[in-house]
Amino acid sequence: MASGKLSPRQKMINLMYLVLIAMLALNMSKEVLTAFGIMNDQFVEGNKAATSKNSQFSATLAQKAADEPEQYSVINSKAKNISKTSQDFYAFLDEIKTKIKAPYMDDVVDGVLPYENMDKGDHLDEAWFNGDKLSKEGDGIIAAFATYRKEMFESLDNKNEKTGKQLNQTLIDMVNSKFSTNSVKDKEGVDKLWLDYNFKGFPSISSLAKVSAMQASIKALESEVLSSLLSGQQASALSFSNYHAFVIPEKTAFFSGENFKGRIVLGRYDSATKPNKVILNGKEVDSKNFKDGGVVLDFPAGAVGERDLKGKFIFMENGKPIEVPIQSGYAVVPKPNSATISADKMNVVYRGIPNPMTISFAGIAANKVSASASGLRKSGKGYIMTPTKGREVTINVTGTLPNGDRVSDKKKFRIKDIPRPQAAVSGVPGIAKKSKNALKNATISAMLEDFVFDLKLKVNSFKFKVPGQPTIVCQGRKLSERAKSALARAKRGDQVTIFGLKASVVGSPIKLKDASPVIVELAN
Repeated sequence: MASGKLSPRQKMINLMYLVLIAMLALNMSKEVLTAFGIMNDQFVEGNKAATSKNSQFSATLAQKAADEPEQYSVINSKAKNISKTSQDFYAFLDEIKTKIKAPYMDDVVDGVLPYENMDKGDHLDEAWFNGDKLSKEGDGIIAAFATYRKEMFESLDNKNEKTGKQLNQTLIDMVNSKFSTNSVKDKEGVDKLWLDYNFKGFPSISSLAKVSAMQASIKALESEVLSSLLSGQQASALSFSNYHAFVIPEKTAFFSGENFKGRIVLGRYDSATKPNKVILNGKEVDSKNFKDGGVVLDFPAGAVGERDLKGKFIFMENGKPIEVPIQSGYAVVPKPNSATISADKMNVVYRGIPNPMTISFAGIAANKVSASASGLRKSGKGYIMTPTKGREVTINVTGTLPNGDRVSDKKKFRIKDIPRPQAAVSGVPGIAKKSKNALKNATISAMLEDFVFDLKLKVNSFKFKVPGQPTIVCQGRKLSERAKSALARAKRGDQVTIFGLKASVVGSPIKLKDASPVIVELAN
């Protein structure tokens, strides 16, 4: 009944449409009429839940627009238009339902319509039709459908500037599929007006259920459109077109004859992401310096010595201030008198693995600089630090100036353990959704998400838990036969947990913490 990927709710609506059509072919017994009534009640309850869900979504989007207007104000405005169009058309269909129910309201008991008596629809036929043509009221119904389609098309219109391709074509097709009022061929091949084909001569209770089903489609489509708008904005914000390359030199000054050394890194550079406030070294930065997704700094460097840059970015999220700390610094020097000691990849060193280090003295040749510390060794043009014990290590550096004078410096680095790994199923950590067959043949792995080193991890064992069944310990990175047997008894929608995963670093004796679990929801 519709093309493209459908949500479970939409599939349910389509199924009920089919049931409606099938029942109309039956003799309208009291049981069948009651079944239509029950079906209508289910639509009504489902529509209440959908209305609440869409309202919460709209409120969240409105809050995002208030927090980050440059990113979300446009799609929030579009979402408001779509919600208003949906609500107006939903209310119009409510008026039609009121008309359908009107002759039976005196027989309502405890809020329940007399379904078994609603086997006629003469009052609708008289109101909506003049013979084989539509009455003025019938024309009004078709016009309301046309207005809804037109306003939805206007809100969804979004073409790629380069290709001219409609980006929301799937949603537009859904509107056409669900709310078209074109003529329909009956089973004998005769063209009939849409209103005639769907309502003329039908029992009131079947017409009532059909209109409630249309309202369910409105809510489902509204949800699809709102989700599409937000996901489209997030995809745009995370696009690589918003990333820029930044050059980070190894040091702030180079002398004649030296090689330039540094790194090029990617950073998200979004002019629409602006802080609400920036505090630096105890002072608020003027908002006129918020430019191109960053903050321009321009102030006196100060006297000779180490200078800190400490502060915070303040952004609004969900109506509350979120602080992002600023922690940096710089040195003001009249001549080479302090060492530059930096970890190539981090501000700390990690226990049990080789940490590349660059150690130098500004203005002093590399062969005139020496460094020492527990676990430190020379490697090519740099150093390697492999700490094993303690919580910090001090690196002592000595350099000989061109005039023969000796200078020295030292710096402490924190020693941190390798972070807890994350269990993953076929490379997917956290929460995954897979079929039982896919999970049965999946490879269980461990990964260090966002870790600065690319370490190879070996899975030694893990625990496998299916709801309602005992926990099973599996060796290696595949499900054991016992685990597969337990999986075979699981049901669709069950959440299978893989936890207690024990992994090790290949080539290192260091012990890792048990990996964080991964949860797999069974698709079938």
